[in-house]
Amino acid sequence: MEGRKVVVSALQFACSDDIATNVATAVRLVRSAHEKGANIILIQELFEGYYFCQAQREDFIQRAKPYKDHPTVLRMQELAKELGVVIPVSFFEEANNAHYNSIAIIDADGTDLGIYRKSHIPDGPGYEEKFYFNPGDTGFKVFQTKFAKIGVAICWDQWFPEAARAMVLQGAEILFYPTAIGTEPQDEGLDSRDHWKRVMQGHAGANLVPLVASNRIGKEVIQTEHGKSAITFYGNSFIAGPTGEIIEVANDKDEAVLVAQFDLDQIKSKRHSWGIFRDRRPDLYKVLLTLDGSIRS
Repeated sequence: MEGRKVVVSALQFACSDDIATNVATAVRLVRSAHEKGANIILIQELFEGYYFCQAQREDFIQRAKPYKDHPTVLRMQELAKELGVVIPVSFFEEANNAHYNSIAIIDADGTDLGIYRKSHIPDGPGYEEKFYFNPGDTGFKVFQTKFAKIGVAICWDQWFPEAARAMVLQGAEILFYPTAIGTEPQDEGLDSRDHWKRVMQGHAGANLVPLVASNRIGKEVIQTEHGKSAITFYGNSFIAGPTGEIIEVANDKDEAVLVAQFDLDQIKSKRHSWGIFRDRRPDLYKVLLTLDGSIRS
C-alpha cells in the first residue's frame, strides 16, 4: 500500500537590510522549491533583514510589527495559496508591550494556522536576543497542515532535546527549525556548525522523525554601542532523515534550495516498532522539572 509522501524544502540565502529585497528573494526561492515538488518550505529565521541582535539598540525594536495584518505574513499567505504549499514565516512580533521572535504557519490554502513564539532566548556576544524578545508564551505546538502534522521551533530552541520531544509527543511528524547562526564575535576560532548539525540529527534520530533546518549565509556588520560587530553566517542548511542521517546539506557560501521526499506512513511504522515511545518512563523524569537536578521531598 502506498504511503503518505511529502516533499520538504529548506531555503538558504544572504539577507540585505531591506525588507522588500529579502521578501522578494524568499518568494523567488519558494517558487523554485515548488518547481522541485516541495510541499512544505522552510525560510530562515528573521529573514526580513539583518540579524539585528548583534547590538542592543532601541531603534531596532522599532522593526517589530503586530502579528495581525503583518505585511510579510500576508504576502506569504498569498503565495502559499497560489502555489498550494505550506510556509512557516518567521517575524519580529510586537504584542502590546511585549516582543517575540515568532513564526506563523501558513497552510497550503493560505490559511494562517497560528503562531509559535520562541521559547529559549539566548544572550551572548553577537546573539543578544534577551534585549529584544520576551520568552515565548505559546508553549511547544504542532500544526496540522494539508501534508503533515508539523512541529516548528526557532534557532536556540534547537539545542534543547526537550523541545523536540514535546513536539513529537504531540504528534509532530516532521520538525522544522528556522535559524540564524554563524561565527562568534568574541572567539574567531569557534566554529559550531558541525556541533549544530549533530545536535539536531540527534533530535531526528531520538524521535524517528525527519528534520529540516534553514540557516542564512553572508557577512553582516552591525554598529553596536561598542563599535562594529560582524557575524559570518555559515549556512549548512540541511534535511535529516528519521535516523538522523543527512539527506541533503548546503554549503556555507551559496544560496540553496534543498528538497527531500519522505514516506510518513513508513516512518510512522518504523517509529512505533522501534519502541522509543512505548518504553518511555515519564514517572522517572521528574528531575527535568527542576533547575538544578535536585528532587526534594
